[in-house]
Amino acid sequence: MIDVDLVKALANDKRLLILEWLQDPVRHFPPQRDGDLVNDGVCSLFIADKLGVSQPTCGEHLKVLSQAGLIRSKKIKQWVFYQRDEERITTAKKTLSSDW
Repeated sequence: MIDVDLVKALANDKRLLILEWLQDPVRHFPPQRDGDLVNDGVCSLFIADKLGVSQPTCGEHLKVLSQAGLIRSKKIKQWVFYQRDEERITTAKKTLSSDW
């Protein structure tokens, strides 16, 4: 059975960019004052800025990716940081590449 949340998450170029950037956050984002890029994830403000969208628009993209289980969030102080869920992404790739 097709996971609708997964397909929805992957059906948008901006969400695919977010996943790509989060795969190598040190390469794609500047150092952060709070939170380590690799261990804690990337602050949503940096993601919104790089995407060139407002914070609410970015939040919607991050919400869709989170609902699909492709990213995890972590709150540090008043900021929310995001990183890929590599285990879920591996499972999703297997699911999408399997014969129906």
